[in-house]
Amino acid sequence: METYPHYLERLQNATKKYWDKVALNTIGGESYSFGQMAVQIEKFHLVFKALGFKKGEKIALYAANGARWGMVYMAVNTYETVIVPLLADFTPENASFLVNHSDSIALFTNAAKWKNMDIARMPNIRLVINVDDWSCLWAADEQVKATYETMETLFAEKWPNGYGPENVAFPTDNWDDLSTISYTSGSTGDPKGVMLTYRNFSANVDYSQRHVAAGERMVSMLPMAHMYGLVIEFIYPLCNGTSIYWLGKAPTPAALMSAFAEVKPYLLITVPLVMEKIYKSKVKPTLDKPAVKFLTKIPGLNGIIYKKVKDGLVSAFGGEVQEFIMGGAALNPEVEKLFKRIKFPYLVGYGMTEACPLLAYEHWTKYVAGSCGKAVDVAEVRIDSEDPEHIAGEIQARGENITIGYYKNPEASANAFTEDGWLRTGDLGIIDKEGNIFIKGRSKSMILSANGQNVYPEELEAIINNQPYVSESVVVDRAGKIVALVYLDKDAIKRDNLDDEAVADIPEKVRVGANRKLPNYSQIAKVEVVLVPFEKTPKMSIKRFLYK
Repeated sequence: METYPHYLERLQNATKKYWDKVALNTIGGESYSFGQMAVQIEKFHLVFKALGFKKGEKIALYAANGARWGMVYMAVNTYETVIVPLLADFTPENASFLVNHSDSIALFTNAAKWKNMDIARMPNIRLVINVDDWSCLWAADEQVKATYETMETLFAEKWPNGYGPENVAFPTDNWDDLSTISYTSGSTGDPKGVMLTYRNFSANVDYSQRHVAAGERMVSMLPMAHMYGLVIEFIYPLCNGTSIYWLGKAPTPAALMSAFAEVKPYLLITVPLVMEKIYKSKVKPTLDKPAVKFLTKIPGLNGIIYKKVKDGLVSAFGGEVQEFIMGGAALNPEVEKLFKRIKFPYLVGYGMTEACPLLAYEHWTKYVAGSCGKAVDVAEVRIDSEDPEHIAGEIQARGENITIGYYKNPEASANAFTEDGWLRTGDLGIIDKEGNIFIKGRSKSMILSANGQNVYPEELEAIINNQPYVSESVVVDRAGKIVALVYLDKDAIKRDNLDDEAVADIPEKVRVGANRKLPNYSQIAKVEVVLVPFEKTPKMSIKRFLYK
């Protein structure tokens, strides 16, 4: 017997309790109450049933963040069809490939995205629905289209006296059934669709509701198709009765600051890079002023100044944030030192898609600088090392929130776990006596972009290496900018008889050419030429740790 509630039971209770409260909002756009969300979910359930959609069949969601995104996710999830959320930043080509790989029978997308997708590459699809207005964008035949268009009639027939809180009933006897397939990247090579069950989500929602703050309003900035954004900015707070606000446009600093001022969120989920930028642009210049520097050396006065700095930071985010949770990368030590000094309510956590996503967290009042918190109590974490306190080893995990494997990828699934059933994270770390986890390196070389996207250097390199006159490349992260180091193909340059000016133009041409094929979040800022080939290991892979 489970010791905690199913998250759909929590959602059902919140929906009944907060029927008239705002649930899903796109800032400057549409807004739906818990009751309106429940009604739309029921309409989709009735039409899915009429279309013959069965439990366990897959439905893909490839659309921009927003109130309707949230509604589709919950409608599919509570019908017990498997939701396949795809990053809105994936190219239409990659998205089409993953819709097909996931065996999805229906697709929810934006009209603008649909224009660039190729239905011939998605043979299982029977219906495509426009997330912007619920209209039918494409149907396999007239019968499917006609059935979909009876949605309102079906609802009116089933609920002639209206649909109220007492009618809401979500299924909870499906703990170990597949709930979601999350693709960790858009590559068309050997895609990894992480399979997550209702149990995985319920465990992390339960943990979050016990340990992370609760509040009235949440601004959601991260990509919804990522577990970090999905669970912590949407599912766990929604199950609490929190109102979720999406930006509905690009997260520029100006758009974000006006959203924080308007919504006044209780919690902020972000990546270290964002806080580091704010520190560099706002906090450091103030503290570096000679007069302020002098005053911070005087006991008593320094406390007043630090409190002013902290209050200024918190008020920039609306003034009601109880906790700033960062994840995905380490925080710059200089920034961390100041945050501790001014008692800024921050922490760095740790997670990955395969853990749906939580692996470690600690309340900011107990958080140890440089760590990523302690293992969440719905999972166990161990270090594969003879001396886990002092010698870094692979961080491994098992528990209620851990994936059951990768969709249609038995080889990747087998490689993901140790012989005794622990998930290999691919990250290296140590654990101190108190249980604080310190990550020492990412054996996966992943880059986290400023807006919280995972950027996999290998995928970018594959595209760069296809550009004219490039022999090989290494992609690195420099202060939040993606820089490509390239070694040029001397033979090709000689063959084509390029003069010095033409050779000097190559880096910029490579950058522009590669960026045409890359999503916005992984655009290359600069291409630098290296003069000698990259150093290799015996099996001829580049020793990327040598390059910064």
